Amino acid sequence: MSGTGWFLLGAPWDCSGTGRGEMRAPEALRAAGLTGLADLDLGDAATVISDSRRDAATGVLALTDTIAAAGELAAALRAGIRDHPARRPLIIGGDCSLLLGVFAGLPGLADEFDGGRDGAVGLWMVDGHPDYLDAAGSDTGETADLELALLTGDGPESLVTLGGRVPMVAARHVALIGHRTSGLDAAAAAELARVPGDMLALDARAVVGDPRATGRRAAAWAARLRLPMWLHVDVDVLDPSAMPAVTYPQAGGPDLDQLAALLTPLAAAPDLIGVSVADFRPDLDPDGRYAARLVGLLERILSGD
Repeated sequence: MSGTGWFLLGAPWDCSGTGRGEMRAPEALRAAGLTGLADLDLGDAATVISDSRRDAATGVLALTDTIAAAGELAAALRAGIRDHPARRPLIIGGDCSLLLGVFAGLPGLADEFDGGRDGAVGLWMVDGHPDYLDAAGSDTGETADLELALLTGDGPESLVTLGGRVPMVAARHVALIGHRTSGLDAAAAAELARVPGDMLALDARAVVGDPRATGRRAAAWAARLRLPMWLHVDVDVLDPSAMPAVTYPQAGGPDLDQLAALLTPLAAAPDLIGVSVADFRPDLDPDGRYAARLVGLLERILSGD
């Protein structure tokens, strides 16, 4: 199945359970013009998380609510793909642990897309952080600290099995792009050391140094996989000078033009089956300027301009 357009699906997902700003991003980005980039707007999945307690056995924050939210997003994604087969999903969060719902919803559907192989899907994960903590090692227990580990099979059984297969995505089918590798504190360095060695890693220095070449390298790597590919963009990959409206900003990232140059070949790849965008904080954007810039970025990459 090759999509020729997009359907929009919101995921107002805040894994902290505190009603933090990420959950209002779908509404804010629609107000900034995001709906105009899609053929259809399917509204929001019921992904609201209200529990702010850590599970005693696993250390995961809001475990029961997270499992329920993943199920709701997976069901909404499956319904959107089933009902609109000529269009690809554009999912707007929320925080980046919405990927648990995305990859829970893809098994059984991936084979419908051109290039599908035994339900396997690859992931371009563009993020300022590896998101590869274990729950016990996370200060907060937030799934946004550990969703990439969970997707690749590292974590509590109740979460790594959400997609019915373990891992939901093989580490060798993941490209981690834009994460910081210099100036890290001890905890961040330890997290980076946990990232599997068979994952393609293209750090922030590579992106800033030559974003277009880095994007082409990631696209060529995916072409060799011959798998359907999912593109996830955590906006904290951007340097805070370009995007301060995030929960965990980090210096040393690309600006908007550099990020557009990186993402354009990925968004144009023939095996792309969907895109998700996460971690924008409209509560830190009172005049809406950063929402408008983010919508402009998405317009550039989805149109190929």
